[in-house]
Amino acid sequence: MLNLKEKLIDILVKSKSISQEKLNQLIQLQKKRNLPLRKLLLREKIITEQELLSILSEHLYLPSLRLNKYRFDPKIVALVPEKFCRRYGIIPLSQIGNTLTVAMTDPLNIFALDDLKTLTGCEIDIVLSPEEEIKAAIDNQYRKETTDDLQQILSEISTDQSMRMDEDSRQDSDISQGLELTDAVQESQTPPIVKLVDMMLIQALRRRSSDIHVEPEKDCLRIRYRIDGNLYDVLRLPRKNQNAILARLKIISNMNITESRLPQDGRFKVRMENKEIDFRVSALPTSFGQKFVLRALDKSNLSIGLNQLGFSEQPLRLFKEAIAHPFGMILVTGPTGSGKSTTLYSILNRLNTSERNIVTIEDPVEYEIEGITQVQARHEIGLDFSSGLRSVLRQSPDIIMVGEIRDSETADIAIKAALTGQLILSTLHTNDAASSITRLIDMGVEPFLIASSLIMTCAQRLCRKLCNKCRQVYEPPDEVLKNFKIDEKVKFYQAKGCDYCNSTGFFGRIAALEVLMIDDYIRRLIIKKGSLDEIKEYAVEKQGMKNLRDDALLKVKQGLTTLDEALRITTEE
Repeated sequence: MLNLKEKLIDILVKSKSISQEKLNQLIQLQKKRNLPLRKLLLREKIITEQELLSILSEHLYLPSLRLNKYRFDPKIVALVPEKFCRRYGIIPLSQIGNTLTVAMTDPLNIFALDDLKTLTGCEIDIVLSPEEEIKAAIDNQYRKETTDDLQQILSEISTDQSMRMDEDSRQDSDISQGLELTDAVQESQTPPIVKLVDMMLIQALRRRSSDIHVEPEKDCLRIRYRIDGNLYDVLRLPRKNQNAILARLKIISNMNITESRLPQDGRFKVRMENKEIDFRVSALPTSFGQKFVLRALDKSNLSIGLNQLGFSEQPLRLFKEAIAHPFGMILVTGPTGSGKSTTLYSILNRLNTSERNIVTIEDPVEYEIEGITQVQARHEIGLDFSSGLRSVLRQSPDIIMVGEIRDSETADIAIKAALTGQLILSTLHTNDAASSITRLIDMGVEPFLIASSLIMTCAQRLCRKLCNKCRQVYEPPDEVLKNFKIDEKVKFYQAKGCDYCNSTGFFGRIAALEVLMIDDYIRRLIIKKGSLDEIKEYAVEKQGMKNLRDDALLKVKQGLTTLDEALRITTEE
């Protein structure tokens, strides 16, 4: 009797969908990549999914079904957990007696069928459906299930109240807006709205979210969480409750409740599981109302030292050498969200002793650190980085952290402070470590001042870290290895997904770094305005500097992340 793989091969050959020669090549490739034959056929675009479903339906005598307009029964959907459905690409449709009918794209996956039979205790009937439609159905149906508690809270809100708000509309727009504002404030203080916002925060923290996005849309209020750098849809709330929810966020963030035309910033604190979490809140007017982004700042991260940041051996050693200098400038570069602040705070924690006077100028102050003087920049009253830095220098500091060097005045004051006995830490927005030198020159700083003050410059990116509980070994195609210039024998891993990592395959993030130490030769190159290529070439050949791609690939070879992640966060040199 043919096994399942042989059955699929037999079907494809008999249907003349693929030649025997091409099929043999795919089988060899399938063994090498350790992928199901069906997925390989689709990935290599040998056949479309609709063609494959038609062939399987005809030869396996299985019906097919489009799910776009199918009406799901929540009780039937609840028979199978969401994680199980996402893992195997299935969704329950109906149950008659002891027979459960499910839609799936791969009817030859006996592991999925066996696990499903064990889980439900039912006999399984299969209906074939396109993969995208199954994914969409899972998103729609299980979004309802995972937000039952929130929807139950919303149902407690009096329908009479929302009806009254509609009936009380006035011709005079000012009166109408005033009434809506009053009603929204009153509703925001009701137990259901308070519980809903609290549960949204708790759920986000339990899922390790760094940001919560609350986004008004035409017909709903969309909630998304950013987890390990990626945004995920969580739920959509009724638009009729939008004003009350946004008003609640304004109240707890200490914002102006009456202002909806201008951007606002606020913050609040919560305590959860013996941890104090700061939330930094930003409100931005949009077409359908104010969009809120709540950024969670976990104070327990402050105890993380340089050794725990996941730096590779060489960058870590160079960082320790650089911060041992009594004066000079250290720059950390990279785009927004690349972990620059975490790196600088970790350095400050290491240097924070009673013998040192450490002052920071930040916009905003993200973490409050005991023993360090922290200044909040306030541009509206003239307290910007340059004026604040000028005042800080009169406070006899040993170490100064400037949130970001944005203009020529700040750059000039910071560099001169580094030359007169202070250790300056700051950030720049550049693509690589060497470009920070050009950026400072573009700001009008004299090359000889840069050469005299700069100790080290570092470029940083964050890549997602593979989940240790579910990562799986695979063999990349030869052309991929050639593209990455990998010729040694290495065990590669890819993301799979499990309950522990919310089926993402990743858990946490890790930094890739490019560290450029400024030695005498590079100082001479800076003074004579040598090109970036000269500086990079010398750093790589003589100092052994690893660029961002090299450091990311090192983490791939250590099994910490994937080749796709390394490619995503770096550019080819």
